[in-house]
Amino acid sequence: MSTPSTLQEKLNELRLRFIAQLSTRIDATINQWQQSAGSTEARAQLAPELHRFFHSLKGTGRSLGFERLSALAHQGEEALTALPVPAHIDRTIERLLEALVQEQAYLEQHRSQATLPASFNAVEFGAGQRNSRQRLIYLCDDEPEQVTQLLHHLRCFGHEVIHFADTQAFFNAVLSRRPDAIIMDVQFPQGNTAGTETLTSLNRLTGERLPAIVLSAHGDFNSRLSAVRAGCSGYFTKPVKPLDLMLALDELTTPLDDEPLRVLVVDDDPAAADYHALVLEQAGMTVKRAHHPAEAFEALDYFSPDLMLVDMYMPVCSGEELATIVRQQTEYVGLPILYLSSETDRQKQLTAMNAGVEGFITKPVAPEELVSAVRLRAERLRHLRSLMTQDSMTGLYNHSTTTDLISRALVQAYRDDAQHAMAMIDIDHFKDVNDTHGHLAGDQVIITLARMLKTRLRVSDIIGRYGGEEFVVLLKGVSADTAAALIEELRQDFEQVDFNAGSARFNCTFSAGISAFPHHPSTEALRVSADRALYRAKNRGRNRVAINPDESDDGADDE
Repeated sequence: MSTPSTLQEKLNELRLRFIAQLSTRIDATINQWQQSAGSTEARAQLAPELHRFFHSLKGTGRSLGFERLSALAHQGEEALTALPVPAHIDRTIERLLEALVQEQAYLEQHRSQATLPASFNAVEFGAGQRNSRQRLIYLCDDEPEQVTQLLHHLRCFGHEVIHFADTQAFFNAVLSRRPDAIIMDVQFPQGNTAGTETLTSLNRLTGERLPAIVLSAHGDFNSRLSAVRAGCSGYFTKPVKPLDLMLALDELTTPLDDEPLRVLVVDDDPAAADYHALVLEQAGMTVKRAHHPAEAFEALDYFSPDLMLVDMYMPVCSGEELATIVRQQTEYVGLPILYLSSETDRQKQLTAMNAGVEGFITKPVAPEELVSAVRLRAERLRHLRSLMTQDSMTGLYNHSTTTDLISRALVQAYRDDAQHAMAMIDIDHFKDVNDTHGHLAGDQVIITLARMLKTRLRVSDIIGRYGGEEFVVLLKGVSADTAAALIEELRQDFEQVDFNAGSARFNCTFSAGISAFPHHPSTEALRVSADRALYRAKNRGRNRVAINPDESDDGADDE
């Protein structure tokens, strides 16, 4: 059986699963109802659970397109709204349960036809999004010396770069495989405007503005104006400083935040949780499902969500009570919480929001509306967090945030029996760079290394500026030896990056020390071990990566 690929197919799979489980749910409810017969007290105790059953069926049924089932459940929910439950509604509940059995039988009989109607608002989100920071760059330039230098620097930053020496091959390549960005000389043998004319034609044919940077021997107003009219986002006059071009390209192609939004969906109904999680995942978000409030409480620590999506009516603990518990913890006071429920009573909605939630979404919700509501609130929190957690110069995590994130990652690693490696990285002779070339040049070196770390390492790795010219990285799921090999590749590329300060050109190097978890079981133990390895590398001449012999897979030294 093939794996579902579209949102429509995945939703249809959810519908089939929902139908398969429906009989068990209805039978269990009928048994509870029958066992409470003849006892007013037993019926009163059962009423809240029965209300949740109907409420859940109503919301999930409508979300998945089962309108008749949802309508029957709505009648049951309305009948149980008044508490204590009047005795005369017993027959009403029995009729509704019987009707649910008949509806379930009908759905089971027509399972093979249980596909979503064409009018159902199922929209694909985030299709074709890249999962890594690597970028596909097309470089169109016919000057060999310039090309060689640019290719080297762009590839040092982990980008896939394809070079074209003529505009026609470049033109055809863009139409067959769209790049993330274009770097293009505007002067070719075909004419001085061949580059800009090619870009203008491509933008017209593709119907979008391709991210492009122009290289030119001319810096006059008319040349720049023609580049702007061709849709270019950057303009450099030759000879180009590769690092300046690379940083401009990085700004052009890197989103403000390339880590997926993290959403915690809390709903005791697995079908409802799966449906809403599926919609959000299709939009590029990372979703954690929790079917019990206690699970959600635990997930706050290790999942670190940007938003909680909470059902109002759950057994053991209501959504309002869960929101109150979350708000009592100072670290989660600002966490956005959205209620997601089929409750339509405005007064009940307002009362429930007293717990300090961000809003109330009524089921069923159209996929694009759910994505928009979640993204708006989650991105706002992400922005506020970044102001408090990021280093202002590099955009990496600051010292305190890095330490906290590493500690959380190690707690999760204990649960998962996982291994991690830490790298402490320090730029060699950095004081000499500042003294010789000035602090602006020193800042350029720090920013460049920070960007190399971000583009070459994974989104899941924790990368922080530990202070001054020192960086720390937690490489998840790798051994000390693997981490050393990865950082060694970075070291070799970094030492070949050309920096400029006025007319002077210089290069920099770094040294690094590696430690391993669980060999060192705490954040402080990891840091101390990596720091010792770092000093070991420096004492042996700098510009090298060191690990302690007892942390290597084969027990050998790095030299």
